[in-house]
Amino acid sequence: MTEQPVSTAELADRAHRARENVLAMGATEHGTHVGGSLSAVDILTVLYGSVLRYRPEEPTWADRDWFVLSKGHASAALYAVLAEHGYFPPEECASYGQRRSRLAGHPLRRLPGVEFPTGSLGHGLSLACGVALAMARTGRDNRVFALLGDGELQEGSNWEAIMSAAHFGLGNLTAVIDRNGWQITGRTEDAMALEPLADRWRSFGWSVVDVDGHDLEALRAVFGALPAAPDRPTVVIARTLKGRGVPIFEDNRKSHYVRLTPRLHERAVAGLNARRRNRT
Repeated sequence: MTEQPVSTAELADRAHRARENVLAMGATEHGTHVGGSLSAVDILTVLYGSVLRYRPEEPTWADRDWFVLSKGHASAALYAVLAEHGYFPPEECASYGQRRSRLAGHPLRRLPGVEFPTGSLGHGLSLACGVALAMARTGRDNRVFALLGDGELQEGSNWEAIMSAAHFGLGNLTAVIDRNGWQITGRTEDAMALEPLADRWRSFGWSVVDVDGHDLEALRAVFGALPAAPDRPTVVIARTLKGRGVPIFEDNRKSHYVRLTPRLHERAVAGLNARRRNRT
């Protein structure tokens, strides 16, 4: 992370470029998970722009904070943000999904900045718990963050991890929920109701913070105040919009996985740029 404070305007610029890169990866031969990547971009931008300790030139730096992308299908968002923050040249995003590319459909450890290969949903939080427990037991102050999709909370292994993290008092662990309300088959609440989500996490012994997942200042304030309690893990429920920033994809189930034709890519980028102009 840069030693100098990053302005909100700069964070917004980085998030915009990351969204452009997500769309570019969606326009490659195989397409990508566009909707869930776009909903996560602001969260990732704030984490890498203002929160995490890391050294892009030394990815395995011993004092780094750890980040686990549990919703591994949103790899395009992670790649775009890692490239934006110096882990590899942004131009490499053009190789997404190609044979021998380091940028696979789900993250692989051969890419700097990826701690674990993820993609089988429901396992990332368990991995993060293991790292956080190891750090706590060895007296290290490394923090651990895991970004989860809301649909994957239907996996029982997550609730085992949630229970374990509270039992071990992992104040160095933060789970972030990309709460966009969708999964591949439709609305999360139709598949298996998650609400009252905050109460469920509290009942397992976690500190809970609710935040607008697209408000950069609010995200930075929430992450900057961690841990909410030193002796218990924290979950940040980030209320997001699937496909955020691209009008034709927002809150749209069909944006879950998209292969953008040249015409659709042009339309998506135009919508992204128009939305940004209207906000400035």
